[in-house]
Formats: sequence, C-alpha cells, structure tokens
Amino acid sequence: MGHIEHKTLNDQAYERIKKGLVSSEFKPGEVLVIRQLADTYGISVTPVREALQRLVAEQSLHFLPNRSIAVPVLTVDSFEELRQIRCALEGLAGELAAPKLTATHTQRLQSIVDAIDENIERREVRAYLANNQKFHFFIYERSGLPVLLQMIQNLWVQVGPYFYGLFEDSHYLAHANEGHKRIMAAIREGRPAAVRQSVMDDINEAGTSLIPRLRELTD
Repeated sequence: MGHIEHKTLNDQAYERIKKGLVSSEFKPGEVLVIRQLADTYGISVTPVREALQRLVAEQSLHFLPNRSIAVPVLTVDSFEELRQIRCALEGLAGELAAPKLTATHTQRLQSIVDAIDENIERREVRAYLANNQKFHFFIYERSGLPVLLQMIQNLWVQVGPYFYGLFEDSHYLAHANEGHKRIMAAIREGRPAAVRQSVMDDINEAGTSLIPRLRELTD
C-alpha cells in the first residue's frame, strides 16, 4: 500500500511542478529548493526530490555545477526553435479542434477572453497567465489527439517560465488579447485554416516581444 501511495505523491509533486513551469510560477534561472517546494505543496521531501530528478531527465529542468536544480535559461536559438515547433503543433491542434467546437464551447472561450481583458486592465499577471493557458488548452484539448496535446504541454513546460516577461512589455500588453479575439473570430466563422493561422500569429507576436528579454538574460 505504501508503495502505491508513494507513487501517487511522486506523480502529484511532478504534476504540480510541471504546472508551475507552464504557468510561469518559476522564472528562468530560478533555483528550485526542495524543502521549500515540499512545504508549499504539503508533500514530503522525497517525492519532490524524485519529481525534480524526473524533470531533469526530461530536460525541463537542469543541474547547476553545484548540483542544485534550476529552470534552464534558453538561448535565443533554442527559443526560436521552440517557437517554430509550437506554431506547427499548436496551429495543427487549433485547426483540428475548430470543427468540433460547439456554441457552448465558444461561449466558454469568450468568457475567458473577457476575463483576460480585465486581467490586463487591472495588471493581474498571475490571473492573465492562468487564463491565457486556459484559453489555449481549452481549444487544443478539443482536437481529441492526446499525443499531440502531450507534446504541446511539454513545449509549454519549457517556454512557460518566460511568459511572465510579457507583462513587462507595455506595447505587447496593449494588444495581448487581440490574438485571442482573432482566433475567436475564425472559430465563429467556421474557418479551421484561419484558426491555425491565428494561433500561429498569436505565438509569433508573443515571441517577438520576448526575444529582447531573452537577450538580456543570456548576454
């Protein structure tokens, strides 16, 4: 019984840390302190340590020379590569999901877009990031392709820590929700290829905003 429980705690810790990476709870270069994470999640140290090692094995985190574990700082080239892959995979997920989105789904998506407008106005970074993620994954999940969804999640684990930087770019922020509104228009018009293009545009606009910040981190 103990073994099953341990396995569950291990998975729990793994999922929580992964979710934290996706939703920008951790910043690029941040060192993850096992004891601190254990306290935050109310899970003992061992499952947290094992979850971190699992994420290192997946290259979502990495060891520093002193053996502590940190969020990787991506080079501009790596970020660009991830951006291209995201465009291909997320664009595909959007295109395939579009015909499956019902009026109820569209209503739900619209309520997330409205919430994002409020988050931007009130400068609520955490809520904005959570809703942005919710919006994208609500669409991608409707593609009905679990392997594709898993691949997209793994990409977000790598780029998620950078999304926080979008709030430091006031020019981007002023237009941050426009990409989502274009995606919504394409969904409403029943144009799957336009959904794909709008998803790609949204990823590219965010990428263009983040590249200068990346240069500061890596210079």
